Amino acid sequence: MFNLNTVTGSPQPVDLSSWQANGNGNWVLQTGNNAVKQTLNNAPTVFHNNKNSQGTALSGQITVQTTSDDDFIGFVLGYNNNDLTNSSADYLLIDWKQADQSYFGTAKKGLAISSVSGQLGDNSGAWAHNPTNNVTELARATNLGNTGWLDNTTYDFDIIFTSSLVEVFVNGIKELSIAGTFSNGSFGFYNYSQQSVLYAGIEEVNVPSEVPVPAAAFMFAPALLGFMGLRRRVK
Repeated sequence: MFNLNTVTGSPQPVDLSSWQANGNGNWVLQTGNNAVKQTLNNAPTVFHNNKNSQGTALSGQITVQTTSDDDFIGFVLGYNNNDLTNSSADYLLIDWKQADQSYFGTAKKGLAISSVSGQLGDNSGAWAHNPTNNVTELARATNLGNTGWLDNTTYDFDIIFTSSLVEVFVNGIKELSIAGTFSNGSFGFYNYSQQSVLYAGIEEVNVPSEVPVPAAAFMFAPALLGFMGLRRRVK
């Protein structure tokens, strides 16, 4: 159950019909407006909720529904509309690559979180987490940092996003936890050079946006575990 000191209300399904697409993707809403499929192998693209989302825990599923290609899936936090081409952009990128690959430099397989400070676009920043092209890797996942996603496999994700803490769980296991001072902005899905990716069953619940660090890590962990447990039961 929820820790009521840190979580407000019950998880609510998210209607994706009002979300905004940026970049050269093809984001196809699915029946019920609670899932979206990105169908193209193309440059970086984002599908975001176009609202400030700090103080929110979000969850859902992500599935690559093909055996073709081995590139990037993931999420953005603190994103503003058209930040892909904004020289003043400032947001967080969570991306997961299936296999090591050389193109714009070497892209490493695994799950990571990076800061983006400027235009992303189809360049070595997005591909190789290159700080000279506006992408600085902050951390790699504890267990999945060097492990790629699997074809035709559904992963549960849970993400806490506040002004001072970001935590990412995959299949109920904490993979990323970073503290700092983070810009407010949208939550969104991210896709780069990977077709046939389904983002589904999105739910959200409120958490406090201001929690002292390191108290935040202690407080949010049981709250998110309660959120995940309740979400699994009510699906």
